[in-house]
Amino acid sequence: MTITKTEKQSLIDLANEARRRAYVPYSNYPVGAALRTKTGKVYTGVNIENAAYPQTICAERVAIFKAVSEGEKEFEIIAVVTNNGGSPCGGCRQVMAEFGLDTIVMFGDGQGTLTHETTVKGLLPEAFIPEHLVTDG
Repeated sequence: MTITKTEKQSLIDLANEARRRAYVPYSNYPVGAALRTKTGKVYTGVNIENAAYPQTICAERVAIFKAVSEGEKEFEIIAVVTNNGGSPCGGCRQVMAEFGLDTIVMFGDGQGTLTHETTVKGLLPEAFIPEHLVTDG
């Protein structure tokens, strides 16, 4: 499916709006994500920090987990917005790879500008994917 420039900007805007709801008292680095599934539904997420740092969760995973919890497992595109157009962490890249290497990943900055885009495969070219768990016999 072709995604228009307007549709891409709409997802960047949703992610930027979501970013304002991030709970980041330790890093002060808010991240927002907006994920569109192949059925056209959109799920947003924010990073949520915790005093016990390992319990923190990223915006990308929140959006993905919300979608999966609602029965969606095929994703088309995800927008990630940070103050400076930062990139998803390795854990988020791996979670994205679980659901499809061809998913488009867009990056936006705090002004809501689309800075660049790639695919999950571009972010994680040698991804460990579910098919690697299949064994013969």
